[in-house]
Amino acid sequence: MAKDRPSKSTRDKAAAARAEQMAAEQRRERTVRIVGAIAVVAVVAIIIGLAVVVPRLSGDDSSGGDLPGPDPAAPVPTGVYGTDSEYPYGVPYGTAPETAPILQLWEDFQCPACGALEAANGSGIESLAEAGDMQLIWRPTAFLDNNLGNTSSAQAINAWGCAIDAGKTVEYHNEVFANQPETEGDGWTTEQFVAMAETVGITGVPLEQFNDCLTSGRYLPWAANSTQIFYDSNIQGTPSGILNGTPVESATLAVQTELEQLLKDAAAQ
Repeated sequence: MAKDRPSKSTRDKAAAARAEQMAAEQRRERTVRIVGAIAVVAVVAIIIGLAVVVPRLSGDDSSGGDLPGPDPAAPVPTGVYGTDSEYPYGVPYGTAPETAPILQLWEDFQCPACGALEAANGSGIESLAEAGDMQLIWRPTAFLDNNLGNTSSAQAINAWGCAIDAGKTVEYHNEVFANQPETEGDGWTTEQFVAMAETVGITGVPLEQFNDCLTSGRYLPWAANSTQIFYDSNIQGTPSGILNGTPVESATLAVQTELEQLLKDAAAQ
């Protein structure tokens, strides 16, 4: 005997249920896309939102506090460019030949946007320098000390210089950014600078030397000198990338594939 066919009302209810299920799935997918887009926009906004430079008042030094002012005769850490360089007080990194494109990257250790860029593609930028695809020159600045009314950026640069002498240039640079205070302006304590040195593997006599360098403020003048170059060069904020003399959008630095293409284009010129 043939089975009874479902009534029209039953078929209509089933169709309505399927339609409602499909609509619900579409709503969920749309919500996921919107949330994802908002997250991407938020990250990019953080990265490309350069910190604003507040003009210095007449008579202020570049440290923003009771720290040494610029002194061209002051020492620089091992391997850091001196005043006779085209990139004075810059920190070179990598193994690229002289013919490779040159990326200068101005950073302030207190800058949240710098921390965001470091988290987004710091390792990628370093890998290109390590592979010899570009010459990377970190350009430290302590301009936010003026904005925030502290000396934390200069102190961080000083600690970094001490770590550079200990052979931990990239490791300490990255560790400071990884331990950037949640609240901008809180800075770091001397104990934190020492703890970060231990974390990156500075021990024994080199650690003692690091401590002496740190507490004596050996490289505070280096911080002041580099910050003065930052002002004199009219750099508008951090992070600020300059590839072969041409500014690079921070959003491009944050995306490895875009940066790689930019380097290929620069190398072909």
